[in-house]
Amino acid sequence: MAKLKIILILLAVYIAYQYYDPFDPEEVRGKRVVITGASAGIGEQLAYQYSQLGAKVLITARREHVLQKVVAKCKELGAQDAHYIPLDMGKLEDTKRLIDAAKTKLGGIDHVILNHITYDYLAPWNGDMERLQQVMDINFHSYVSLATYATPMLNESHGSIAVVSSFAGKVAAPLVAPYCACKFALDGFFSSLRQEFVMQNMDISVTLCVIGKVDTASSHKNTKNVMSADRYSTPAPDTANRIMKGATLREREIYFPWIMTRPTMMVRDLLPNVLEWLIMSGMDERRKGKAKTS
Repeated sequence: MAKLKIILILLAVYIAYQYYDPFDPEEVRGKRVVITGASAGIGEQLAYQYSQLGAKVLITARREHVLQKVVAKCKELGAQDAHYIPLDMGKLEDTKRLIDAAKTKLGGIDHVILNHITYDYLAPWNGDMERLQQVMDINFHSYVSLATYATPMLNESHGSIAVVSSFAGKVAAPLVAPYCACKFALDGFFSSLRQEFVMQNMDISVTLCVIGKVDTASSHKNTKNVMSADRYSTPAPDTANRIMKGATLREREIYFPWIMTRPTMMVRDLLPNVLEWLIMSGMDERRKGKAKTS
């Protein structure tokens, strides 16, 4: 009985710690922040979160006309400085252009938020190696390239890298094999890079952001056949806020929403077959429901 009490107390302390918020908004003021995938969704909201706290932002995505609107709003919200550059993260030369632009326009980098992504519609793996290469180039290789080019400036500023990953980067799921592949790869690479920074006496933090389903148009579009629009979704502004705090506080990993992501890791390790059954059952149920209404 005594051991059970100790376990319950430790569990309560752990949960309380997860909800403790030591974040100081003033730590963001004046920070030079680069955000990818910032024309919509989480990236757009990250630009607004940083801007309203007085940061200097450089955002990128492919659609220039949308980036113009986002930058205009960033300035309205209070950004000390705001710039955009339309780029394609599927081209490694564009990753260098972005980091070069940060040096020119911001004078350096304090935070790099790696957020851009390309989606595939959920479907069984069909052996399309060319598409797999495209997915890995955008969702993985470009992240590595950006972090590599940014390292000298981040080392100078004792900066932070936030890698926006996914629940699917910790727990494999059917119908998203290429997506899972790149997200698992991000975990492996940046967890290793974090250790290398320490070994080289570089004061650069790496925050892996394990995010659940987010309430964005692209998320709904790509999961509509297997998951209800409002099922387990969290608002994009809340998700962006948590990512910004994680990068600022130099956290190792964040799980958001915590209650929907972190406990699942324990089930994955203790009862992997049960977790896989639950995931597949949920997807099958949704797909059958869609078929009946078609």
